[in-house]
Amino acid sequence: MLSLSDWITTLTLVFGGCCSNAITTEWLTSDNPHSGILITFLQFLVVSLYALPTQLVFSSSWIPRLRTRRVPLLPYLAQVALFFALSVLNNAAFAYDIPMTVHIVFRSGGMIINMILGWLLVRKQYTLTQVLSVTIVTIGIILTTLSASNPTPTAHDPSDGPPSLYTQGITILALALLLSGFLGLSQDVVYARYIAQSKSTPDDSQPSWQESMFYNHVLALPLFTVARAHIVTELGRSCASPLSLSLASAPQLVMPRTLVYLVVNTVTQLLCVVGVNRLTGRVSSLTVTLILTVRKAVSLLLSVAVYGRQANAVMWTGAALVFMGTIGYSTGTRPRSKDKKD
Repeated sequence: MLSLSDWITTLTLVFGGCCSNAITTEWLTSDNPHSGILITFLQFLVVSLYALPTQLVFSSSWIPRLRTRRVPLLPYLAQVALFFALSVLNNAAFAYDIPMTVHIVFRSGGMIINMILGWLLVRKQYTLTQVLSVTIVTIGIILTTLSASNPTPTAHDPSDGPPSLYTQGITILALALLLSGFLGLSQDVVYARYIAQSKSTPDDSQPSWQESMFYNHVLALPLFTVARAHIVTELGRSCASPLSLSLASAPQLVMPRTLVYLVVNTVTQLLCVVGVNRLTGRVSSLTVTLILTVRKAVSLLLSVAVYGRQANAVMWTGAALVFMGTIGYSTGTRPRSKDKKD
């Protein structure tokens, strides 16, 4: 059970980090739609560096070594491949005329894929409330997607391109959603086999989420070598974008505007990841789902308030259906047995 101070810290990380990250991601991808791979790489790198000290133990000779893992390396490699692919796809979708509002709502539809895959692959049974909730979410996503298929053009809105480009972006998000479903099933299997059965390791003094956060990010770093030329190009472009700050008592200070946003985006992503993992490791899955649903709703409102895009009745209706369906699905979930994570 979280104490009041833990709640304040965790919710500050979740809402402050995740919502700020959504705003900076939207700015970066609006200014440079092809920066998705650079954003993803920097996020993975910083999270890996942050989590590294939690995985090190020192022997009597003060030579560091990695902690004994709860989970073998092979299951992590499968998760990393899925996590890396869906992270890259989600950020790459911004280059295909996908507004942040649609991005947020579309990614909230993961339960649809989870239900289908769970029923097909592991024969999971679902309640009538869950089935109805997923139907509501599906209708909401369709409405939200259609609401932005022919947006009103604005001076800085990337959504004024050809409809086929938008369709490609939705296809990319759909593929990422499918991969997230496989990732969720993989995580469930890994938890049941390796973590629920053995709560501790010989040198264990940390929550299990810290291990998974580290390996899911650090093992993905070598995969970015296939896009190293693109990353270097985008980083150089970011360093070349000036930001002029005029101070009354000092000479004009010139800083790379996009680079500043990249730093802020990376830091806020770290805060978001830590907050969500802290939440996942300390409260029930129902509480996590409800809090993250509220967080996505706040991010959606901030996106509309800050950038003023895609604020139409169809989008609001679709978003409301998605969030209502998500809450309905969570509250309609059958309780798990006591030997599993709640």
